[in-house]
Amino acid sequence: MTASCGAPAGGFSIEGVDVAKETVIQGAVSRDGAPVTGYVRLLDSTGEFTAEVPTSPEGGFRFFAAPGTWTVRALVPGGTVDASVEATLGEVAEVALAV
Repeated sequence: MTASCGAPAGGFSIEGVDVAKETVIQGAVSRDGAPVTGYVRLLDSTGEFTAEVPTSPEGGFRFFAAPGTWTVRALVPGGTVDASVEATLGEVAEVALAV
């Protein structure tokens, strides 16, 4: 497991994150099983842009958000893909985006 914000095998480390007090949305972007780098956006339930992060070299991303329904959008070379996710306080919402 790496100490960076990447997504090693088995997912992100949540070491140091008080999951009981946070709403976490995280995951990885891949194409044919290989990680893809680019950007991931977080859109609220109305489709409004809320945040954007670059992926790690392993395709990983993480957002801290309010509880609710969100859209996670991967913007990577060769494609864009969206996924809807329900974020809940005290839980880690895992999202796999395949381009």
